[in-house]
Amino acid sequence: MKFIKEENEKRRDYIFKKDTLTKSVATFVTSVLIMLITVVASTYDTLAHF
Repeated sequence: MKFIKEENEKRRDYIFKKDTLTKSVATFVTSVLIMLITVVASTYDTLAHF
């Protein structure tokens, strides 16, 4: 199984496709992870004083 599709390749068993759906999902997941890390970091400071 390949990870990235080559330009002229006929196989369909690759993971990272170069299309808009994959890019938008990757952007969404990255945004959510950054927000979660920010929330955890900001609440950790207030919880550390208890």
